[in-house]
Amino acid sequence: MKKLVIYNHGKDSIPWGEKALALAAVAKRHGYEVISPDYQQSNDPDWRVGQLLAMDLSAYDEVVLVGSSMGAYVATVTSEIIKPRGLFLIAPAFYLPGYQRTEFRPYAEQSLAIHGWQDAIVPPENAWRFCQQHHFPLFMLDGDHRLLSVLPIMAVEFERLLAALAI
Repeated sequence: MKKLVIYNHGKDSIPWGEKALALAAVAKRHGYEVISPDYQQSNDPDWRVGQLLAMDLSAYDEVVLVGSSMGAYVATVTSEIIKPRGLFLIAPAFYLPGYQRTEFRPYAEQSLAIHGWQDAIVPPENAWRFCQQHHFPLFMLDGDHRLLSVLPIMAVEFERLLAALAI
């Protein structure tokens, strides 16, 4: 069985930053291949959605989408079509100016959103609104938008999500 994790980086981030590398290590321990598309060519979130949807994922039996900030928006919008088994959202950039979608239909068998109480980029209320509307689990941590100070906790929560998919 071929399993894939797709890490979607944020607006001003890079494909293989600290979060991507930490979560990739967890995914590989669970038998997943990991890719992190490079979206640096455009800061348009819906262009990024198109890039992800253009990928041929037919070789994989299981897909897990991970996204940080704008990447969480990309993962959520594409989840409606790709239908991943897992959806792991980090500081999701929802309900912000310049983002086309304000209504979502997230899909995943297992899901979790993680957001920081001190996030000055995406207000925590935005994550709360999304999670409340979609009955989506939300884990609030004492961190800023990047959440690097709580990366070990984030890795443990990602490990739990992947373990739940193995059951």
